[in-house]
Amino acid sequence: MTTKLIIDTDPGIDDAIAIFYAAAAPDIDLLGLTTVFGNVTTDQATRNALYLAETAGLTIPVARGAHKPMVIPPHKPSLRVHGDEGLGPLPAPAPTGQAIDQPAAEFLVEMAQKHKGELTVCAIGPLTNIAAAIQKDPYFAKNCAQIVVMGGSVDAGGNITRHAEANIYHDPHAAQLVFASGANVVMIGLDVTHKIRFSPSDFSNVAWEAPRLGGLLQEMSYHYIKFYETVGKFDGCSMHDPTAIVACVQPDAFAFRRTAIDVVTQGEAIGKTVAEPPGVYPAINAAVGADVDRVHDLLHDRLARLP
Repeated sequence: MTTKLIIDTDPGIDDAIAIFYAAAAPDIDLLGLTTVFGNVTTDQATRNALYLAETAGLTIPVARGAHKPMVIPPHKPSLRVHGDEGLGPLPAPAPTGQAIDQPAAEFLVEMAQKHKGELTVCAIGPLTNIAAAIQKDPYFAKNCAQIVVMGGSVDAGGNITRHAEANIYHDPHAAQLVFASGANVVMIGLDVTHKIRFSPSDFSNVAWEAPRLGGLLQEMSYHYIKFYETVGKFDGCSMHDPTAIVACVQPDAFAFRRTAIDVVTQGEAIGKTVAEPPGVYPAINAAVGADVDRVHDLLHDRLARLP
């Protein structure tokens, strides 16, 4: 049985790994990509998504999404983390295809209606497009089988500030809306993604097994791993976004806590995800643990099968 999946993405090096993993996974039917600002601008994200899909041999729609957060001013892209064009040291790619005319939120709503109760949306960037789809269609949240979010944390704090994880920080109001929507939300946050790492030798092994696409990921990884070294982490880079894709199809590799989640939308702690907040909020499934070796090996084995 395969999972019908749309990835909402801001590629981004670990986004690229996530997209390639989805392309290689036999248990995923990748129906499309939607793009959003975050690691890069929305225009760069759309270009990169088109390039990554074409390079992986995928013939899928790419829908351009939001250019800025719902309420707060936009932040500058994470060039230090992901490179000037989002793909590490690679120059700006030149895909041959174009994004579809339909905006991301409309595409998400339509696909959730078409695949009611079957569609998984995996958001690995800021949640602006997902929030827009919820606002556009009151049934969107329930039409999705699940909305898997790479973002936030229960106990691990932040990575862009000491309070906030980057995807939530870039649009806290959108995240708050998604967590309060009543959808079947699964949060794959820093509590688990910090623990799933790829070392230089992991990328080298994938490149050996899959020279074309694995070699491309290895080339991107040099910049990403160097960034991690600048912040004192010398055992490789965290596989944030790919881990969320794994959770879409292998939830039994994770331990979850059933809890409501609120998001701080102002002040020093803006972007912080708060478990068990005061008040009445719907519960979601927040990952608090993982079979680290299993997730790591699954990522490695799937990526090594890339063409």
